[in-house]
Amino acid sequence: FDRGYARVQAEGSPQRRLEVEKSFFETLFSLLGYLAKADGRVSEQEVRQTETYMSEMGLTAEHRREAIDLFKQGSAAGFDPDAQIANFRKTCGRRPNLVRMLLVYLVNIALADGKLEEAEAQALRRVAAGLGISAAMFEQLLQMIRAQNSFGGGGPGKAAPSSADELQRAYDALGVGPEASDAQVKRAYRKLMSQHHPDKLIGQGMPDDMVKEANVRSHEIRTAYDLINRARSGG
Repeated sequence: FDRGYARVQAEGSPQRRLEVEKSFFETLFSLLGYLAKADGRVSEQEVRQTETYMSEMGLTAEHRREAIDLFKQGSAAGFDPDAQIANFRKTCGRRPNLVRMLLVYLVNIALADGKLEEAEAQALRRVAAGLGISAAMFEQLLQMIRAQNSFGGGGPGKAAPSSADELQRAYDALGVGPEASDAQVKRAYRKLMSQHHPDKLIGQGMPDDMVKEANVRSHEIRTAYDLINRARSGG
């Protein structure tokens, strides 16, 4: 009991939090570089997406330089993603929401140019496997993120069910099918919103300035859920 209690106390200590934040930051930007180079070249869209992340995070000049250096290291020929992933998992593996958000960031950089090349997909699968995520779970997550992205930028009034395709994307965004009951849809929605809750992510060790993506993701999930509800109510 004493050892377990001490471990819990250590997990929540300021020093431990700094270790987690540092690991998330270093892993994110090095793997962003690794993924951007996976298809043979770093595209302008991938560079812009990474710069957008840095701008949204409000990085200091020093941290911005560090992020750029990490990105370059990750895109270099000799970079070993497995070692980086192993270190991250050792530090952050007990924080499943952080692991999930890391993958969300990485999938977004892979989709930055509007398509997912096979080399990028293979690189993502390698990362997911290293993080302990099954192939089936990763494919479902990939489908959900793609669907959620289609709701980006839409305000509450933009989610009108204008087509069967859009409604199907809304179900995909929540990870359920059209045959799901209202209770199952609500349960999936609440689970996703909990996974992307900024306070919970910060509590698990995500740097404060890196939760904006979680807020964006929450908006997309809510928009998809609202669309489904209106379609089911005939509104």
